[in-house]
Amino acid sequence: MALDHALMESVRAGAAPVLRIFRWQPRCLSLGRNQPARGAYSEEALRERGIDVVRRPTGGRAVLHDRELTYSVICAEGVLGGPRAAYAAINRALVRALAHLGVPATLQPRTSARAAAPSLAPCFREPAEGEVVVGGRKLVGSAQCRERGVMLQHGSLLLENNQGEVAALLGEQAAPEDAPATLAECLSALPDWEVLSEAIIHGWAAEFGAPPIRAAPSEGVRERAETLALRYADVVWTWRY
Repeated sequence: MALDHALMESVRAGAAPVLRIFRWQPRCLSLGRNQPARGAYSEEALRERGIDVVRRPTGGRAVLHDRELTYSVICAEGVLGGPRAAYAAINRALVRALAHLGVPATLQPRTSARAAAPSLAPCFREPAEGEVVVGGRKLVGSAQCRERGVMLQHGSLLLENNQGEVAALLGEQAAPEDAPATLAECLSALPDWEVLSEAIIHGWAAEFGAPPIRAAPSEGVRERAETLALRYADVVWTWRY
């Protein structure tokens, strides 16, 4: 999360937009920026399950990062249009990526329901308008933040489903009807990481007309991320709500 924050600062200073694809070690529960969590999640229970915890700079609800692929998109505000237009464009790129893998994903159609407010409900419990779904079940959960002219969108593509652990950490039992879609259900075999990454890149190029240029974070960005990591490791930030 500190690296994404540092990349936001670099884009604000004039660097190129960023598409980042990554995974987590150890597995980690990420909390939405404004999601209530203090007193609801037990730090002891998290430790017993071998789950780290962090609060994202983006909104949304809790996600267990384990059997999934996480992406970040960072760009200047307006490059992809307003918030809704940018959200739709990125999710269309993901649908193209999934089609490249043979997954019949679509975008959740408009409904009369309002956007979900920050709460303890797991991120994958119900799809919101414009999210990536398969058969009406959420496959990719995404959330945005915008700060001083820069947009960051995070998203999680489920490979297999263990999101029920999020409910278990709250002392609840996940209902079968709340189960999200997973890539493992959609394909006869899960692709390896390189194939998944290449599919995301393919979807990005198909949607936006050009493939991303591969590059590692600069030394300056890495150093800034090390400093910002102090904030994201701080219990005051993690458990502020």
